[in-house]
Amino acid sequence: MLERRFSDTRRKRAGGKVHLVRYADDFIVTGTSRVLLQTEVQPLVEHFLRKRGLELSHEKTRITPIDEGFDFLGQTVRRFPNGKLLIKPSKRSVKTFLSRIQETIDDAGGMTVGELIRRLNQQIKGWTMYHRFAVSKRTFEAVDDRIFRKLWRWCRRRHPQKGGKWIKKKYFQREGGRDWVFTGLIRDSTGVPRPIRLMKAAGVRVLRWVKIRSATNPYDPEWELYLEARSAWKLTHTLAGRGRIEYLWKEQGGRCVMCGQRLQAEGEPWHIHHRVWRSRGGDERYDNLELLHAHCHRQIHSKRETDGMGCVPRGAFVKA
Repeated sequence: MLERRFSDTRRKRAGGKVHLVRYADDFIVTGTSRVLLQTEVQPLVEHFLRKRGLELSHEKTRITPIDEGFDFLGQTVRRFPNGKLLIKPSKRSVKTFLSRIQETIDDAGGMTVGELIRRLNQQIKGWTMYHRFAVSKRTFEAVDDRIFRKLWRWCRRRHPQKGGKWIKKKYFQREGGRDWVFTGLIRDSTGVPRPIRLMKAAGVRVLRWVKIRSATNPYDPEWELYLEARSAWKLTHTLAGRGRIEYLWKEQGGRCVMCGQRLQAEGEPWHIHHRVWRSRGGDERYDNLELLHAHCHRQIHSKRETDGMGCVPRGAFVKA
């Protein structure tokens, strides 16, 4: 509806710059002016929802300039005076996260230190992995400082008769170049106690998400190599994806299936190839994936030695 009203001609697209971004029942609409959004866009949206028995949330709906910023899906989007638009974890998201951390610590009366660390690590990892694609480094460092202070107070309350040095020696260890690492013991599946350390939010690597090219067509073989590179990048940045790569590496004996040479851990990066191209209906199952050297992968796609289903024959390599 918004596209028909504001983007059906080039002049309208350039004049209003009205765009919709939606995730589930949360959405934002951008425009060039407050007057445009208030007098034209908002009435259209309200009418659209009213016909479907819905209405806008008056508490959450507001019109704001991008220079002041707004919160969307737990992150703050704001353009700063230097012209840069940055996306950071919102203050509300940080406050809610720290409140949940505090609740976990307050409810840890009957827990061991190891069990407390395990629960905190789950919360820290979930929150940081969600925000790691935003500008989050300083926020993660601030969160680590707040969590340390909460844990220090918890330790002092637990041992009111002990001094700071005794508490530090009991709960905080040195690990490499790091000091004051909150450490405990937890039993594994065999019942053997092993050390467990509190995860650092700032230890999570902040990544910049690369936006997909607007002209990409997954059904066009011309885009197959580009989409495979994006898929490989995603796999290398998730635990499940790295496990999949390790499985393929072991299945291939650590060798490229095209040339039979070793796949080195360092040097030229590996590529993940779909034997049946995704543009021809290939899927992500293990039997359709293989690891190749980058130059071998480019050779396959440049030669286009495919059969009618987009299958590339395997090389002469035989796993030992």
